[in-house]
Amino acid sequence: MKIISWNVNGIRAVHKRGDWKFFEQSDADIFCVQETKAHPDQLPPDLRSPEGYFSYFDHSKGRKGYSGVGIYSKKQPTKVVEAMGVPEYDQEGRLLVAYYEKFALLNVYFPNGGGGPARLKYKLEFYEHFLKFIEKLKKQTHVIFCGDVNTAHEEIDLARPKENEKNTGFLPEERAWLDKLVSKGWVDVYRSAYPEQTGAYTYWDMKTFARSRNVGWRIDYFFVDEKLADKVKGIKIHKEILGSDHCPIELDIDL
Repeated sequence: MKIISWNVNGIRAVHKRGDWKFFEQSDADIFCVQETKAHPDQLPPDLRSPEGYFSYFDHSKGRKGYSGVGIYSKKQPTKVVEAMGVPEYDQEGRLLVAYYEKFALLNVYFPNGGGGPARLKYKLEFYEHFLKFIEKLKKQTHVIFCGDVNTAHEEIDLARPKENEKNTGFLPEERAWLDKLVSKGWVDVYRSAYPEQTGAYTYWDMKTFARSRNVGWRIDYFFVDEKLADKVKGIKIHKEILGSDHCPIELDIDL
């Protein structure tokens, strides 16, 4: 099974520029997108209901053109849920849970901690609610989650760790949550497969043309519960795919 995750930073813009062809060429079993910045009603037919796929979306309940996630799946899930069950953290369109016969897949666009102390607090509280949610879920079924976590875990996961120690995305309290996640048995698939790989990033700042210099961050992840770790067949960062300030990541897993 091939599962792809991509923060598209505006799905309509990616489509308009022609970069959505990656979806068509990927032949993924499940294709997850984050930061769609669109209500489903705003999408053209080939984005809303592409041939051969069932499609599901969650969008911001307040701000237009903000946040949003989507799942395209060749196989119809048994059910799809748009929330963790905490209204304050379910209103921004950041989560889809697709349930299948043998596992649950969560596509998540985690909050960015920028914009002041209140927003960082919101991000950290979202993290904690999410961890409680998946800890409970893994007692019922196997769990995979993917998406833009908006935090680089270790120094190896960004090009300039020292310069970013006091910046959101690499703050000690943000990184501590990832430590906690791993301590509970959740497996960062890429780092598990490539423990010493440097220069492996999934996000680059567009304003500073950082991508051409590979001054990036690895903030997009696939995590699996520890019982699924031996089912993983491969993990790939598609750094060659343009169209967003993030690139797609791909999980191959035997399910």
